Amino acid sequence: MADTKKTIVVKQIRSAARRPAIQTATLKGLGLNKMNRTRELEDTPSIRGMVSKISHLVEIIEERG
Repeated sequence: MADTKKTIVVKQIRSAARRPAIQTATLKGLGLNKMNRTRELEDTPSIRGMVSKISHLVEIIEERG
């Protein structure tokens, strides 16, 4: 049986310039640091929490699994 983990694809849509350091650190923690970068991340409560904290800087493109 294949290992089917739920994932989400997150894209950075706004710049982190002139944002509080905690928001920049959250972006970096998600693996995003430049405009229009996308990352496929495991769909866990902690990742969802990080995305919701910086929802004005990123958007969820796709939910897989």
